[in-house]
Amino acid sequence: MPDSQRFSGKVAVVAGGASGIGRSIVERLLAEGACVVAGDIAKEALDDLAGRLGDRFVAVPCDVTRETEVAEMVAAAADRFGALHAAFNVAGSQRPALLTDVTERDWDFTVDLCLKGTFFGMKHAARQMIAQGSGGAIVNIASLNSRVPMVLGSAYCAAKAGVAMLSQCGALELGEHGIRVSTISPGLTDTPLVRQLLTIPGAREAYLDRIPLDRMASPDDIAGAALFLASDDAAYVSGVNLFVDGAWRQSTYPDLRPFLADGAR
Repeated sequence: MPDSQRFSGKVAVVAGGASGIGRSIVERLLAEGACVVAGDIAKEALDDLAGRLGDRFVAVPCDVTRETEVAEMVAAAADRFGALHAAFNVAGSQRPALLTDVTERDWDFTVDLCLKGTFFGMKHAARQMIAQGSGGAIVNIASLNSRVPMVLGSAYCAAKAGVAMLSQCGALELGEHGIRVSTISPGLTDTPLVRQLLTIPGAREAYLDRIPLDRMASPDDIAGAALFLASDDAAYVSGVNLFVDGAWRQSTYPDLRPFLADGAR
């Protein structure tokens, strides 16, 4: 982990901070001097973090699809630490299905979690930053699939493409307040959800065959890029969609149907 105090005196919120990429962002922010509020639906994982991360960390149970809970998470940062300087919207998941088979319920689950949750996070972080009058940075986690289509992933791809465009709109509207908004689009990353998929015989090879760097990312790889975009090192960077994917975007996405249940084909 870098020996840096770029975020000393800064306050950040991380939506979806209990595991995977979000957890790595939380840990790196704390290591670089920040005070951090993390929200997540995984209360047990949040409690575990709160028990070991010290008094610069606050855990707030938060379902990002519920606007009041997101507003409370942002308010907790200002109430506990006096301000908000950076916000990271990480929470996301999907329920894969062919376009012709996806149910309204599963579509809403994916789009609400990935896109509406990001909207709520941006909205309330921006309101707090505008009220402070000191600018800030918002970093949204999208996906390689913000640009690259995926069989069985129509809802997820649409939602993540929406996250990227939402970030661009935020950069356009919020720049006058000194607020920068950017997107990270990770490729294959070693998170609990991805690990489940890669236990299926042949799935790991199907992915790695398409990734020029021949490995998946660690959550810390993505966290490092996210912290860069939120830091003063990126003071003139806003509106970008940064692909952190081992050059996978230069290749193609594997057809996941052979690796999933017959019912998804």
